[in-house]
Amino acid sequence: MTLEIATLAGGCFWCLEAVYDQLRGVHSVESGYMGGKSPNPSYEEVCSGASGHAEVVRVTFDPNEVSYRDLLAVFFSIHDPTTLNRQGNDAGTQYRSAIFYHSDEQKRAAEEVIAKLTRERLFRDPIVTEVAPAGQFHVAEEYHQEYFARVGAGNPYCSYVIEPKVSKFRKHFVERLKR
Repeated sequence: MTLEIATLAGGCFWCLEAVYDQLRGVHSVESGYMGGKSPNPSYEEVCSGASGHAEVVRVTFDPNEVSYRDLLAVFFSIHDPTTLNRQGNDAGTQYRSAIFYHSDEQKRAAEEVIAKLTRERLFRDPIVTEVAPAGQFHVAEEYHQEYFARVGAGNPYCSYVIEPKVSKFRKHFVERLKR
């Protein structure tokens, strides 16, 4: 089995991780940081905006079970790709929408998906998702990993921000859920 990597930024990494953890064909999801200038960013530095990094998830997947384009379909369904440096109340470059590609094929797929969504006018406003080459991935601190799975129930952020995204994903991609 040959696994591939996708690195995506769509606001808070907890939201993306909670969704991709449930997608069939995904072997692991790690929260982390990418796209900035600091050589060893901390969560506090990333949140301040000083590092230039985005909160990302590194998705390890089996392309025989789930395609890269399928990952992008989920990505564009669970966040707003039309708000520059913002997702809901989370504002700053660390919450930007970005696809960090690992190959020319991934770059081409990302650009084609964005062009298709734009042509179809799926979103009222223009898509501002950055498509950039993947750089150094910095794994986030341990307390960020599997956050929704560990903390979800009763946590206000999880209830009001993450759970609706997970529910939307489960409703629209029910046939793609891990069993």
